[in-house]
Amino acid sequence: MESINGRSNGGQPTGGGASGGADGGTSGGLSSRTFSRRWILGAGATTLLTTGLTACGSSDGAGGGSSTLTAFVYGDDAVKVQQGAVDRFNKSAVAKSTKGKVKLERIPGAEYPAKLRTAMGSPSAPDIFYNWGGGSIKAYQDAKQLVDLTDTIEGDPVLKSGFLPSVLAAGGLGGRQYGIPMRGMQPVILFYNKSVFAEHKLQPPTTWAELQDINAKLKAANITPFALGGADIWPELMWLEYLVDRIGGPKVFAKIQEGDASGWGDPAVLKAAETVKELIDDGVFGSKFSSVSYTNGGAPAVFAKGKAAMHLMGSWEYSTQLGKFPDFAKNNLGWCAFPTVEGGTGDVRNVVGNPTNYWSINARAKNKDAAVAFLKDCASERYAKALVANGDVPTTAGAAKLLDASPNPEFAKFQYEMVEKAPAFTLSWDQAVGSTVSTPMLTEINKLFVGKSSPSEFVSALKELK
Repeated sequence: MESINGRSNGGQPTGGGASGGADGGTSGGLSSRTFSRRWILGAGATTLLTTGLTACGSSDGAGGGSSTLTAFVYGDDAVKVQQGAVDRFNKSAVAKSTKGKVKLERIPGAEYPAKLRTAMGSPSAPDIFYNWGGGSIKAYQDAKQLVDLTDTIEGDPVLKSGFLPSVLAAGGLGGRQYGIPMRGMQPVILFYNKSVFAEHKLQPPTTWAELQDINAKLKAANITPFALGGADIWPELMWLEYLVDRIGGPKVFAKIQEGDASGWGDPAVLKAAETVKELIDDGVFGSKFSSVSYTNGGAPAVFAKGKAAMHLMGSWEYSTQLGKFPDFAKNNLGWCAFPTVEGGTGDVRNVVGNPTNYWSINARAKNKDAAVAFLKDCASERYAKALVANGDVPTTAGAAKLLDASPNPEFAKFQYEMVEKAPAFTLSWDQAVGSTVSTPMLTEINKLFVGKSSPSEFVSALKELK
């Protein structure tokens, strides 16, 4: 997802006027092509995990002995940044010395996961490919189709120090690195209506107790504290992600992500579920949140019109509001970090969401030296500048000084500093695990939110997932 342009990681439009396929999409209403942010992200994991992969063992790599490396990329507007990198590389002395060039193959967004999965099981597999990290590449790792980049990164100062550590780590599996960050960051942020807060003399919460006090005052004024697009389910997930982190720290979900289902039995998961139930029973999300959607603009409208005072959402909320309600976005949209939870062990600086997208290298790539050399450009200042010009917040270590050129410098700098200071950046749960876990997990989350299961039943169901 691109943070300012409102596209999902992968370029899919998420609900504002911004569109992944149109430049400068921050005006107008909802695109008729709008998809759920979770649809396109989830498809990356689901389609490749529900179909068997063939691990091709050709010694000379995909596509024979050609010196041109094929790079599959998600074909949205942001691809112009990657095309620029390809053009630079192909003209460089490095390309000449490594005897390799790169050819970008753009795959339309909705077709990308399925086409990648099919190609990876064929002789025409790409040498380099765009992905979401985490669960989206696990099947390829299992099939031994990925180059382990851990030692390469550790031994190369440009790659090792070129990216924010929390983002670089989020692209890995099992403590090993398989991807290089290549797009913008998108943390989940607590947004608030500055006008409503000013009217009721409220300040952004830093602790859970402060948030509870705010909720009580808002309800007394007949204002729903939080907008929630429960009809889409994935907005509900964000609450559990942050609560589990704040209560138990990132190690709780890290255990689950590594395939240990007993991690769902951690006390932090039960406490988070109980806290969610308390919020629902207390009317914090209103009484009709399960019929409100984010992707059709319902939840953003409730928030922008002052019917709800806050909204926990990915950073693309800014561009969603800029597209639908520009005056609100420019004048009254505020943002802050998710508060700490008293008694919890999670660091308030920790972040959840979608760190970025990644380039990975096929284990059968024809020219791995050239592939690694191409990926190094992602750590360069010129690459970061191109991302900023496109409205993204880069994940490179030195990007802060570039953000004055962003469409909204204040918001861009907030995001960057948030992620820069984060000891841990937990990938969205449904992207961090395979589809055999993510699909039923989302079902159980929805059951918890609509009252069809209790917190203890929720935990018991999750512990059965494999």
